[in-house]
Amino acid sequence: MEFTNKVVVITGSGQGIGRAYAIEFAKAGAAVVVADLNEEQANKVAAEVNAAGGKAVAIKVDVADKASAQAMIDKAIESFGRVDVLINNAAIFSTLKMKPFEEIDGDEWDRVMAVNARGVFFSAQAAAKPMRAQKSGKIINISSSVVVTGRANYAHYVASKGAVVALTRALATELGEVGINVNAISPHGIVTEVPRDTIKPEQWDAILSAQALKRKGDVSDMIGATMFLASDAAKYITGQTLNVDAGLRFN
Repeated sequence: MEFTNKVVVITGSGQGIGRAYAIEFAKAGAAVVVADLNEEQANKVAAEVNAAGGKAVAIKVDVADKASAQAMIDKAIESFGRVDVLINNAAIFSTLKMKPFEEIDGDEWDRVMAVNARGVFFSAQAAAKPMRAQKSGKIINISSSVVVTGRANYAHYVASKGAVVALTRALATELGEVGINVNAISPHGIVTEVPRDTIKPEQWDAILSAQALKRKGDVSDMIGATMFLASDAAKYITGQTLNVDAGLRFN
């Protein structure tokens, strides 16, 4: 898909799926803002994009902090003059330890909700102002299949991703009148270079058995869906959640 003269801001893009977004959108002609809490990783990804002939800037961002989220969007405007797409990809997941919900303390609950839900909210708030001025824009929020499956021992993560789906519908309703599309993507079983110690080989067997497509997903499986929602091909789609889950069967 073609994104020449478009500016794409991607949170959590220092590694994993976010890094893949940055690389692929740049290949498609977009200028990308690589935003991550890990500044070193963000700089590496931006350098990788620029070395390949693309256009990228890096910024350290804590999406749970309103001022930091605003600075991210300000950086995009300063560097490239506009914001066309915001991908709310940053989330806490791979570092979480599975535990019964009775063992999740208030601090851990708040930390997960702050990044995974409040971070989406603050980033969207910051991006909405320039998008309103343009009377156009795409906000894509990354949720998860756990919203429907209710995966055990991740109660805070499940709740945070449920909030993302609900927020997507609310923002789509508010922003649609000015031409801004807001959608969510619900992935399942996507493997990246980020370690996932919580998933054992026998658990992968159970995961694959619940899918129509009997393979693990990889970052390339997320690229097409995200680029579609970011493109003009999806200009009449808003408030929706696109499942990228290999035909997951909910038992």
